[in-house]
Amino acid sequence: MQAVSVFMLSLLLMIGCAKTTGPTTTVLPAPAGTKAEVAAQLERGNALFASRDWAGAEQAFRQTIAADASLAEAHYNLAATLDQQGKQTEARKHYVEAANLAPGNKVIWDSPVFRDRTGGFGHNVDKPSYMDPSHKGY
Repeated sequence: MQAVSVFMLSLLLMIGCAKTTGPTTTVLPAPAGTKAEVAAQLERGNALFASRDWAGAEQAFRQTIAADASLAEAHYNLAATLDQQGKQTEARKHYVEAANLAPGNKVIWDSPVFRDRTGGFGHNVDKPSYMDPSHKGY
């Protein structure tokens, strides 16, 4: 009985010490008003992303962008897919494009690439800018 308890304790310790991969990246759906064929293409990419078919998802999101380059969600989803493949330089370009296209989208602006604490661009979006005329602390 004691051997089983030691085994279970060891197993629990190994599980607890196992490396975790951090927060799961999600992809965004097409917003209301998106053309049906563009939305369908984006959702195809989302399904491929969910099944971890990074190359297929990348292709689908690139096709979505070719059909509608102004769709911020497609750029964001492509960036997340490129990130999964270790293509951070290109991913950052699409994160920035997504943010430029959707300045009010909290999910895009809260993405890890914009956060100081996750090794993003090194800019803390919560810190006032020295360029902000309402901030007199500089």
